[in-house]
Amino acid sequence: MKPQQAEPLSRSRPAGRVGDKPRRARTGRRPGPVTLAVFIIPALVLFALFVLVPVGFAGYTSFFRWNGLGGLPNDFIGLDNFRTLLADEVFLGDLGRLALVVGLSIVVQLPLAFGLAMLLHQRFPGRAVFRLLFFVPYVLTEAVTAVLFGLIFSPRRGFADALLASVGVDASIGWLSDRSLVMFVIFGILTWKFFGFHMILYLAARQNIPDELYEAARVDGATGPQLFRHITIPLMGPTVRITVFLSVIGTVQLFDLVFVLTHGGPFHASETLAITMYEEGFGRNQIGYASALSIAMFLISLVFALGYQRLVLKRDLQGALTSTEGSKA
Repeated sequence: MKPQQAEPLSRSRPAGRVGDKPRRARTGRRPGPVTLAVFIIPALVLFALFVLVPVGFAGYTSFFRWNGLGGLPNDFIGLDNFRTLLADEVFLGDLGRLALVVGLSIVVQLPLAFGLAMLLHQRFPGRAVFRLLFFVPYVLTEAVTAVLFGLIFSPRRGFADALLASVGVDASIGWLSDRSLVMFVIFGILTWKFFGFHMILYLAARQNIPDELYEAARVDGATGPQLFRHITIPLMGPTVRITVFLSVIGTVQLFDLVFVLTHGGPFHASETLAITMYEEGFGRNQIGYASALSIAMFLISLVFALGYQRLVLKRDLQGALTSTEGSKA
C-alpha cells in the first residue's frame, strides 16, 4: 500500500477573486457614547457659557436703553440703537478706516510677506537668522508693541524725529497727532508686527510644493516666471486666501494696539469698531448702544466669513473633503 502523505500544517489561503475589497486593518474599538460625552459636553458647556450666552445677552440688551446699572434692562426702545448707529459719523468713520486697513493689508502687507517668503525659501547663509528676526515682532504682545512705537514716534524726543534730524530734516512731524497721517502710521506698525506671521504661512506652503513639479516643468522648457505663475501661485492659492481671511477678521477685531497707542485719537481719527464699542459701553455707560455696536461687528464678521467661504474658499473646502474621502476608501 502506498503510504499516505501527511497534510501540511498550514494551508495557503485561496487567492481572492477579482473585485474583492481588501479588508481594512482594525485600529481598535470605536469610542462609545459615554466616552464621546465625556469629551464633548465640557467643551459645549464652555462654548455656550463664554460665546453663546454673551452673544445672546448682547443681542437682548441692544433693544434697550440701559446703562448697565440697576438690574436687567427694562426701557425697551426696539431698533432705535441700530438706527442711531447707522447715522453715527464715528461708526461710519470706523467702517471707512476698516476698509482702508484691509485694502492696504491686501495690497502692501500680504505681498510683502509673500515676497519675503519666496526670498527666504532660497538657500543662502544666515537664512534661519533672517526667518527668526522677521517672525520675532509677531511674538510681542500688542500692548508692548504700542508702547515701543509710542516712544519711537514721540514728538521731538522720539527716535523717528531724531533720525530725521540726523539727516538734516529739522521738522517735528505729528506722527500720531496728525489726523491725515495717524492711520498710515498705525498700518505701518501693524505691518511690522504681523507680516512675519503671514510670511511663515507662505513659507510653509512653498516648502510643501514638491520639487519634482519644477524639475518636470524645466525639462519641458519652462522659464522662471512661468514656473512662478503656473506652479507656485496656483499651489499656494489656498494659503493666500486664508491669509486674506485672517487679515480681514483681525482688522475687524483690532483694539489693543490702537487703544494703547492713540486711544482712538486724535478726534476719532484712529478709532476702530472695538474702541468705539468700549468707549460707548464703559466710557459713556451706554451699554445698550454698545451692545448694538457689538452685534454689528458680529454680523460684519459673520456675513464676511460665510460669503468668503462660499465664494472664495469653496473650491479649497471641496478639495479637502475629496482628499479626506479618498483616504478613507
